Amino acid sequence: MALPPRVVIVRRHTELDELIARHSTRGQAAFFLSSRGRRVEDVEARHAATEEALATVAAAVPVDWRRGQVERDDLPRFLFGPEDIVVVVGQDGLVANVAKYLDGQPVIGVNTEPERNPGVLVPHRPSAVASLLRDAAAADTSGRVESRPMAEAVTDDGQRLVALNEIYVGHPSHQAARYLLAVPDGRQERQASSGLIASTGTGATGWCRSIWRQRRSGLALPHPVEHRLAWFVREAWPSPGTGTDLDEGDLTTDPLTMTAESDQLVAFGDGIESDALRLSWSQTVELRVAERRLRLLTA
Repeated sequence: MALPPRVVIVRRHTELDELIARHSTRGQAAFFLSSRGRRVEDVEARHAATEEALATVAAAVPVDWRRGQVERDDLPRFLFGPEDIVVVVGQDGLVANVAKYLDGQPVIGVNTEPERNPGVLVPHRPSAVASLLRDAAAADTSGRVESRPMAEAVTDDGQRLVALNEIYVGHPSHQAARYLLAVPDGRQERQASSGLIASTGTGATGWCRSIWRQRRSGLALPHPVEHRLAWFVREAWPSPGTGTDLDEGDLTTDPLTMTAESDQLVAFGDGIESDALRLSWSQTVELRVAERRLRLLTA
């Protein structure tokens, strides 16, 4: 007999939760905020909106279905099952946080503050979750699921990292990193730069677009569901031993390879520096489109 689906609700601590944890009492948190020109009542209102959304989502889960809940900080220790339906309640960034721990499970993004959050990855209101859960559990959800590619970094010693938005490779302090860059068409160049990013279409609206606009690049950025990454070298420095010719491009089937020529380079995804791959002298890392994809239920 098949088990009913399990709905896993993913949330993060609200600002009020973090303030109380840091300052112990509401009064002390209110004093801290007032010293910075803010009102605790505004923070409490946002907390209440999140709690109300979570209650609405929990009530939408059918009584005969299984359920679970996980905080963002506990994601590395949480085991998702293949039959899970994941409901992310919060900001767009929370979807990126959870995406790398999934392997094909459908994701429903719920926006708790539509007046503050863009809602690109969390387009749904809490009241829509009941019908969305039925859609996610249906045998055919192809018309409602947006399949978003992810980026992947793989080192020569087997370390692996996936990210929904982008992967950064460089020095952990963003100072000059030295490496040998090899692009898919076979060209190579030694470089000294403040790092390289490889972005998906999902990430092309953030850090990637900032670099793209600043340099007035003619490279077409990928669309959210396009099987392509755009990569950019940041602030490449010309010298007798380093060049600046290979500073942008895209990746579809073949990877881009970086070989470390300075110590302690890192690769991390979606801005999470605490979860980084470490590279030392002569180690290589390949950047490419990941086989894994985010399956996001659309509006």
